[in-house]
Amino acid sequence: MSTSGRIMPARTGIKQAMPKFPRDVTTSYHDGILGRMRSRAIGAPRPGVPEVVLVQGMAVADYLLPGLAAFAQWTRAHLVELPGFAGSGDPPHELSVPEFGHAVADWLTKRDLGPVVLAGHSSGTQVAAEAAVIHSGVAGLVLASPTVDPVARGPLRLLVRWQLDGRHEPPGLTESHRPEWKRAGLRRLVHLVRAHLRHVMEEPLARLTVPLLVLRGEEDRLSTPQWGRRLTGIVADGRYREFPGAHTFPWLDPQAWSEPVRAFAQTVRP
Repeated sequence: MSTSGRIMPARTGIKQAMPKFPRDVTTSYHDGILGRMRSRAIGAPRPGVPEVVLVQGMAVADYLLPGLAAFAQWTRAHLVELPGFAGSGDPPHELSVPEFGHAVADWLTKRDLGPVVLAGHSSGTQVAAEAAVIHSGVAGLVLASPTVDPVARGPLRLLVRWQLDGRHEPPGLTESHRPEWKRAGLRRLVHLVRAHLRHVMEEPLARLTVPLLVLRGEEDRLSTPQWGRRLTGIVADGRYREFPGAHTFPWLDPQAWSEPVRAFAQTVRP
């Protein structure tokens, strides 16, 4: 069963405002099966409320901290950084998307948070989907701005759509990404893009047994509403929501996805 809807902006003027970065962040490290992984947590656990575990996007993580803080208003939320990127250590070799998924599943096992809502943004959705089908602690899966839509499966098509999407992204986003892109390096970035282009999101979703929530910005040029809705139809319990903004809509308004994910977490509560 699939449901859909559109979320209206919570306030006016958000396109001009830079998001606030949280201060009360707890940083942890996990020496995992595929390299050291940094994670950052905000908020406190609440009885009966699943914690949220958020997987970083394409080589970048910092831009998700304001959105993570929004989840922290109702649960403890974690931002997981993948081996080779952001604040994590180098992997033993360049990883595939399923291997990144295994690294996240290993992190979940080590942390033992109980049932969680596992979320990903952009390329992190592919990693989260792989982790969700192999870890029994995932009670629900959230795919925000999922990739890679069939219309963008190809280096040139992806590049063109990324450039088109950039025209609709809010200020400050690229500046936030640059230090993490530099840390990753061109060679690793090229490998990462190729690995995600080879990966087909529909395959892990066909094995998913928990509820799914797909979130998308209305002006997202990297994915289409048709594909987002099609993903929800692959699973038994799929839901779809749209927001104002482009591919990186949580940067535009960090509060936007908080209430839909909170409501989703209530329905998947074990």
